[in-house]
Amino acid sequence: MQFQDTKLRITEELKNIADLKQLKNFSNKYLGKKGEIRALFSGLKDLSLDEKKLLGNEINTFTEKIEELVSEMELTFKSIDRSKKKISDPIDIELPSIAPEVGHIHPLTSVKKEMEAIFELMGFSVVEGLELEDEWHNFDSLNIPEGHPARDALSLGKTFYLKSGGVMRSQTSSAQTRYMKKIKPPIKIIIPGKVYRYENTDASHEINFFQLEGIYIDEKVSVANLKAVLGKFLEEFFKRKVEIRLRPSYFPFTEPSFEVDMLCTVCNGKGCSTCKRTGWVEILGCGMIHPNVIKNGGLDPEQWKGFAFGLSIDRPAMMKYKINDIRLFHSGNLKFLKQF
Repeated sequence: MQFQDTKLRITEELKNIADLKQLKNFSNKYLGKKGEIRALFSGLKDLSLDEKKLLGNEINTFTEKIEELVSEMELTFKSIDRSKKKISDPIDIELPSIAPEVGHIHPLTSVKKEMEAIFELMGFSVVEGLELEDEWHNFDSLNIPEGHPARDALSLGKTFYLKSGGVMRSQTSSAQTRYMKKIKPPIKIIIPGKVYRYENTDASHEINFFQLEGIYIDEKVSVANLKAVLGKFLEEFFKRKVEIRLRPSYFPFTEPSFEVDMLCTVCNGKGCSTCKRTGWVEILGCGMIHPNVIKNGGLDPEQWKGFAFGLSIDRPAMMKYKINDIRLFHSGNLKFLKQF
């Protein structure tokens, strides 16, 4: 077996390799599964046991040495190639890059957080209610009697009833009596959240939207307190003087009750689809909490008085950003949402 001649030839050929391509060809020729070095082991079969052991160890030692040299040469050639590439195609680290596109807060979430922050500065605490409610909290506890239109799923009340029982809350007011029983007066809270109504959708109506409920209960609370809180909130939210009007209204859970209209900021009172061409947008309902509601909350209406208000989060957001269709907020249209 002419191992010494093969060994000398492999060593001399390795010395003459000049690049990665030649090195790869060399590795395949001699170190691969079908390479010449592996073939040397096949020739050991004709030798004696001692000769097999001696020559086999010599071949293994030589193979390990060649593999080590090949690895070192590979690293050297790759380093040389990288240096050449830097010289021929340098990277300018000062070139402007393409900024990755990132997400951002949804406009309704942003407005919700802003409203919460304003009320917190006025001493209100933020709490949550249940979206899936029972009829007692959604209706009875709020002084809404059996037969009232709001309780009829097919009427103007537009309530969603579930086959499994219960309703999807039609207003965040449903949490009022829950918290009256949990918190000792004085109670000063806001309850933001999603509500559901069986609506014919248009530019100013959706089947689900966000609402913010507020209640303040203490021994001495009046309509003057209510007006002051709402006036301050609207000024802080729209960051300017706002023009509002209070109209007497009716809600089963408040007495007296009021509708608060605000001069439309989308058209500045000229008339548009947002304000239904009237120049005014109904922005919230409010009033003094009905004694029956206070009683249903486990409190004595002779001792405790309070006011409540509820406003949509979507409509003030429309007025703030001059958006004329409420459905855009829930459309998932990225062209619309990327504007915020």
